Order: sequence, then C-alpha cells, then structure tokens
Amino acid sequence: MREFLLKYGCNPNQTPARIFMADGSELPVEILNGRPGYINFLDAFNAWQLVKELKAATGCASATSFKHVSPTSAAIGKPLPPDLKKSCFVDDIEGLDQSPLACAYARARGTDRMSSFGDFIALSEECDETTARLIAREVSDGIIAPAYSPAALEILRQKRKGGYTIVKIDPDYTPAPIERKQVFGITFEQGRNDAKIDRSLLSNIVSKNKDLPEDKATDLVIALITLKYTQSNSVCFAVDGQAIGVGAGQQSRIHCTRLAAQKADLWHLRRHEKVLGLQFAEGVGRPEKNNIIDLYLSEESDEVLGDGVWHKYFAVRPAPFSKEERDAYLRTVTGVSLASDAFFPFADNIERAARSGVSYVAEPGGSVRDDLVIEAADRYNMLLSFTSLRLFHH
Repeated sequence: MREFLLKYGCNPNQTPARIFMADGSELPVEILNGRPGYINFLDAFNAWQLVKELKAATGCASATSFKHVSPTSAAIGKPLPPDLKKSCFVDDIEGLDQSPLACAYARARGTDRMSSFGDFIALSEECDETTARLIAREVSDGIIAPAYSPAALEILRQKRKGGYTIVKIDPDYTPAPIERKQVFGITFEQGRNDAKIDRSLLSNIVSKNKDLPEDKATDLVIALITLKYTQSNSVCFAVDGQAIGVGAGQQSRIHCTRLAAQKADLWHLRRHEKVLGLQFAEGVGRPEKNNIIDLYLSEESDEVLGDGVWHKYFAVRPAPFSKEERDAYLRTVTGVSLASDAFFPFADNIERAARSGVSYVAEPGGSVRDDLVIEAADRYNMLLSFTSLRLFHH
C-alpha cells in the first residue's frame, strides 16, 4: 500500500486528506480493521515510537495510551499490586499477571482514565488475548502494534460494532534521518530526534544526594522517553514503572508541573482505602465510576454531589473524605520521579514537586538560576540529575 485515503484531516472541512510515502515506497503499516483518521495516525505513529524506545531502553513489554498527540501515560509490564488492580478497574481480568503486556496497558490506561477515554493504544509486542480482552471493554479509538495473535485480533475486530481501528506496523521500519512538515504552505525541515535515552543520561548528578537506585533510574528513563513524545512544554511524574502524571502543552513550566502533580496526586488518592471501599450501585459503568471518583476526591465534592447523585450512583453513601485527610495521605507519598523536557527556570517547580512526594528529578539544566534549583533540591534531599538533553516536541 503506497497511500491511504483519509475521510478528512484534523477537521471535517479539511479535505482531501491522505498519508503516503514521499519517495513512493510502501507504507510501513497495514490496516487490519476500521478506517483510521488523520489524528488517529498522528497518535499511532508517535505512540509507536514511544513504546518501541521504552522497550529498547528497559527490555520490558511496554504500552502507552495517547490522546491528541500526547501520552496520558506510558508503562512497562510490571505486575500490579492488588490495590492498583482495583484502582485501575482490572482486578477481575483473568490471567492479567501472566501477561506483562496486559499489565503495561492496565497501568497506562488506569493512570489518568479521564484523559484516556477514547484513546489510541500502542503496544511494543504482539497483542495477546489477555490484553485484547482488557482493551475490548474500554472506550478506545484504535490500536497499533507489530502483530496480533489470532484470538486477540478476533476480539478486537468485534469492538465498536466491527469498526475498531487496528493497525499493524513493521517493527523493522526506520524513518529517514531528515523529516519535513508544512505549516502555512511553508516547508520545515530538521533532523529526526534520534537522541538515545537510557541510564547513562543520568550520570551528571548535581545534588548532594547521589543515591540513585536502579528502579528509580528506570522511572526517570520512562518519564524522559514519555516527554520525548509529549507536546511541549511538558513535565512527567513516574513511579513503579509507569508515568503517573503528564503535564503537557503549557506555556509556563510551573503550570506543567502543577498539572502533572495534580494528576499524580489523584493517582495516589485513588488507591486510598476510602476510595477502594466505595460501594457503587448496580449497573454503574466504569466511565461513570471514574468520573464520580474524581468528583469525590475534589474539594467541591459536597457541593457537586448532592443527595440525588449519591442515591443514583452508590449503594451505600460514602463516608466524607476531607481535605485534611487527603493532604495527610499525600504527605506519606515518597520516592516519586520527575522529569522535565527543558530546564527549570525557577525553584518553584521543585517546591511544588516536593508536595507530591518527588525524590528524584531529571532535567536538562542550563538555566541562569540552576544554583537556586539545586539548592531547593538539596533542601528536600532530592536527587537532581542534569541530562543536558532538551526534549521539545511539536
């Protein structure tokens, strides 16, 4: 296949639309089901690069959940502890622990379920039956992977009344070293961002704390690779083999940090015993549960969730979860990793990160206020690594 005609571009008024290889060669993808659109392919190709690099850097099965050309999360295939399974709504998936790929996607999808609603999925490995069963019950637009087992393909082809987008990509495809795009009829050209991200990138530790355990180094690598394919400015929090908060596309660095921290805080709070103990009414679906949990954890929950809402969604009215209780729980969080796609211009980013349990930080360095950032990291006994690698993505 040398070209694929799209229904339209970013919006219905943008026609004609297609994808093709400028040199006339075959496309490196095969459409196994559905009719992917312009934005689907933008998500698919960025997401595939992310999981391919994550697998190469960690040696682990990897997955990501993409929305509007940025990852909501990315993860490697570590088994989920019981509370995380319940928090991610996957505690009933039979055989989950036996599929690292399913574990990776369960983590990626379960991190920020509100943003992942209607996601595009990328998997680093052949999609197996367990992963397909997990995907089948989620609201999703499509998937890209290097292969699919016959059982997985059969399950996915039934999704969305038979219209679910399934893309198979050649895992050996390597793009040209020069990439081009047009804006306003003007062609831009640059070298492809082939910067390698691995453990060696973290060797320049500038803080007093020099202790970087291997699992925390892996978390920093995951955060950095996630940022490589996140619309800038961006900041990523990671822990236990997965990104838990992505702040993307903000004009100021502190707003990136605040957004990512807020998402990371929600990820932690969803594992609180009060949240895990919520008793929903029969017939309430996962998307509704997710939305109500977010409202339950908000500071406005009492105003937003009146008696009618409680009665509609819950079999038993939940016990109040005060701001003081939430803050106390978050103060117990430690060991979180944070990466930034460009330098921190002010120490306020470190100050905000500290309130969300960050202990390990990787950023390029190079600000005129690096000394103040290092000083703030030392004040909280954080490990701070300067990577000297900017990761802007537009």
